[in-house]
Amino acid sequence: MKKGIHPKYYWDAKVICACGNTWTTGATVPVIRVEVCSKCHPFFTGEQRIVDTEGQVDRFLKKLRIAEERRKAAEERRRLRTSPQRPVSDLPLPKRYIQALLEAGYETVGAILTQMESNPKALVEIPGLGHKGFIDLRKTLRREGFTLPAAADQIPV
Repeated sequence: MKKGIHPKYYWDAKVICACGNTWTTGATVPVIRVEVCSKCHPFFTGEQRIVDTEGQVDRFLKKLRIAEERRKAAEERRRLRTSPQRPVSDLPLPKRYIQALLEAGYETVGAILTQMESNPKALVEIPGLGHKGFIDLRKTLRREGFTLPAAADQIPV
């Protein structure tokens, strides 16, 4: 062996765990500090304990909370988008169709859906809407997530 190139070896190096357990072993440093040992590691103890030295669990839980908040916000937006109280002016329809519906007294989507259920032909007869406007109205309502009554499809267009 060459002299002076090997580190000093301590036959009685002390190992200290964060839980307070200590023991001796051989090492190249006199004191070794560890965070987990066989007395406190969840695998050996059987207890459910999360060892998080770098904050990874906290970051994961934070991401989980943010994802849940976003999911709830998206659900609320979806619920508001398909509300029968939604104004007709919010629908992505041409302005002339919206104006015709407003002049005929249909201010909410709920009013249109009620009319489609009872007498859909009345919507076709609105001046400025007609068959083409009625078809566009049905397509738009379906695309926006509304469930149309069966009578809305019975109109010969």
